[in-house]
Amino acid sequence: MPDDQRRPLHRVTVLGSFALAQDGATVPLGADARRVVAYLAIHPRPQPRIALATDLWPEVPARAALRLLDDALAAIDVPGLLVGAEPGGADERLALAADVEVDLAEAMTLVRTLPERPATDVTDTSALRSDILPSWTAPWIAVERERFRQLRLNACEDLSLRLTAAGHHQSAVELATTAVAAAPSRESARRALIEAHLAQGNIAEAVAQYDEYRELLRSSVGAPVSSNLDGIFPPAPAWPVVRGFRRPVQRSAVALPGLRSIRYASTGSRRLVAGGSVPGSSR
Repeated sequence: MPDDQRRPLHRVTVLGSFALAQDGATVPLGADARRVVAYLAIHPRPQPRIALATDLWPEVPARAALRLLDDALAAIDVPGLLVGAEPGGADERLALAADVEVDLAEAMTLVRTLPERPATDVTDTSALRSDILPSWTAPWIAVERERFRQLRLNACEDLSLRLTAAGHHQSAVELATTAVAAAPSRESARRALIEAHLAQGNIAEAVAQYDEYRELLRSSVGAPVSSNLDGIFPPAPAWPVVRGFRRPVQRSAVALPGLRSIRYASTGSRRLVAGGSVPGSSR
């Protein structure tokens, strides 16, 4: 097709924030027009007008909602963006044109194909770092937002674990950190991050993540709570009772990979060191 007859390239963004671009230039839209375009981007199948109208304006009667929809469509003066946008009966269906790019659709493709791809071949994971329009509060968006959120968190955790196994520790840490930031109390996200830190040799950060998670659980229920992460950091033997006082076990005393326990003959206490010998020890 000659350049002067080329269809303009449209792109709709709904991850993180809303945007409509035509040939790279932002297209300004009114509030109702943005809602229509966002709805069609999040629901890729053609939508019956009546269902679309009642979802977008649930507080008004159906006939009035259809009029509001027609007004919003008339305000979207973007040729080639929509299919079925001409005014008509309530049974007509609306959709974005097939060649419109949508970042959510690209993210869903990434999520579906990740298990089939080697972890080290995945170089761009930006589509997994944002929720669908997090500042929008309309009921129609909540279900799809949560559905995508679970999918992207699962993808981040799985890819992080596979990158850890492949020795790409920094990338694994970044992905797991994304999952933890999105869901701080999600145990599987914490596990992926802790395992990435341990594989990287960053034991202090791994312990900090464990302690932060324990404190988050404790503060949420008002009492200490056990979790499956406890198995990663088994407690060291209790400190000996000296003059009726039991010293609390410090987090630095947990048994960690790569550390060995040194017993001092004079006190019987235990201390962890990172390999090598300790002055005064027998080794």
